This record gives sequence, structure tokens and C-alpha cells, in this order.
Amino acid sequence: MFVKDYRNNFIEKLLPLYDVLEAESFFYIILEDFHQMKRIDLALNPTFVFSEEEVSKWNSVLEKLQKEIPIQYILGNAHFYGLEFEVNENTLIPRPETEELVEWIIKNNSKIEGFKSRDFGIKILDIGTGSGCIAISLAKNLPHAKVFAIDISEKALETAKRNALKNETEVTFLLKNILETDDLERQFDIIVSNPPYVRNLEKEEIKKNVLDYEPHLALFVEDNEALIFYRKIADLAQKNLTENGQLYFEINQYLGTEMIDLLKAKKFKNIELRKDIYENDRMIFGKKVSSKMPTKN
Repeated sequence: MFVKDYRNNFIEKLLPLYDVLEAESFFYIILEDFHQMKRIDLALNPTFVFSEEEVSKWNSVLEKLQKEIPIQYILGNAHFYGLEFEVNENTLIPRPETEELVEWIIKNNSKIEGFKSRDFGIKILDIGTGSGCIAISLAKNLPHAKVFAIDISEKALETAKRNALKNETEVTFLLKNILETDDLERQFDIIVSNPPYVRNLEKEEIKKNVLDYEPHLALFVEDNEALIFYRKIADLAQKNLTENGQLYFEINQYLGTEMIDLLKAKKFKNIELRKDIYENDRMIFGKKVSSKMPTKN
């Protein structure tokens, strides 16, 4: 079958569930993954054909897309900050908003300055690492850093370890329930976390492909405990960050003001709330500064 004919059929069968642009993007993502061909390659080779075996393989993917299984889970990989990550039902799919958080950290720390610890460069901790996308991207782009990562899920950590090997980075992974942790056992210059922050009341806003297939353990919190992870991590950060240490969070877009108040209450300084590419309050920063030093809010 000519690929151009299969393409039209593929998109048509997805239209009840996806718009044309999304259905078309799926086609070209799969084309590159299965055949290492980009859109331009197909345009230059319009008589390219699929074998019966290849059509069967494509149809299997099509059926899964019609069930609204995320394409990243179907293919088993996702791209994040220029790197490729294995993803599965034990890990969230990395998102562009989180890339912005990583970019912020990298820009602020490309040069080592302002930290007390110097022995091994800066020390970074990623809490709730999942696929490892934050920790591994930071390790890859901040070669002077020693990176640690925590998760409650042993299966997620197994995936993250494979991703570290795939991307040729060194990260120390730790199995830990952060809500049951009283001390992080070492000092860090940077702590970052993208913890569960979607309230149950917001489930109706979540797309079916996320709600039905991504791990709820990494997504949801109780409505009356929306900031439970942030409070706990902020307390640990006050204990385990070095002087001038930095705390970064990805946050619920509806709770930006509450997060500012939380970090102020926990005695963080230089607090900054940032919007993501969709103009939603999405990430926040605070600095641990000694009370003996002059500070600015």
C-alpha cells in the first residue's frame, strides 16, 4: 500500500477523537519511529509503500490510538529537553511545561556561585523523579553537578535508571516515600520537585488519555490536602538546603498565590512565580538565606 494512501485512511479513522493536526502529528511521529523518515522524506519519495507486515504493525498502533492510549506509551518513548526517555504505565509522560522548569534551573546554575558546598560541584535533588526526565536533563546539562533523585515507586526508578544509562548520565537514585521522610541525610544546593498536584475536583478537566492511562499516584492529591507535598518538601528543604540553596517546584496553575504564601511562611526569600508557555502559573522558586544576612523579599 502506498504510504500516502495509508496516511489519509489513518487520519480519517482518528478524526472522531482527535483534530486533524493532532492526528497528522501522530502519523509523522510513528513514521519517524518506525521508518526513520521525516515529513520531507515522504514528500520526496511519494511512491514509498508499506508491506503487509508494516501495515499490520501500523494498524495495531491505530487501534491503540482509537482507545486513546497516549502515543508515548504505545511507542514506549518520549522526547524531553533534547533527550529521549523510556516511558511506561509507571511514569508520567514528560511535558513541555516541565522543560521550562529545567531550563530555568540550568540558566540559573550554568556557573557555580553562591553555594557553600564546593567539594563535588553543586548537589541537586529531584523529588518524585518518575522517568528521571528532570534529574537526567540537569545531569546532562550541568556537568559540574552531582544529581540525586527520589521516587516512591520502585518500578519508576527502574525505568529512570535505564534512562540514565541511555542518556549517558550519572544519577544516584533512591527509593523513598517523601511524606514519611524526616531528613534527607545530606545537604543539597538545589532541590526540585514536580510532585502530585491535581486535585480530585479537577479530574473533569483532565483528558481521557491522561486520566485512564497515566499513574494516578504521580498525579492526584486530595482536595483538602492540595499542598501536602509542597509543605513537606519545603520543610525538608529548610533543613537540607545549603545556605543560598535553591528550591524549585512545578505547581498547580490554580494555586500560585497559595504557593507564594506557603514559601513565605516557610521562610524562603527571593520568591518568584513564573507562568508557562500557556500563560498559566506553573513554577515557583525560593531561596534559603540565613536570617543573619540582609535579604530582600
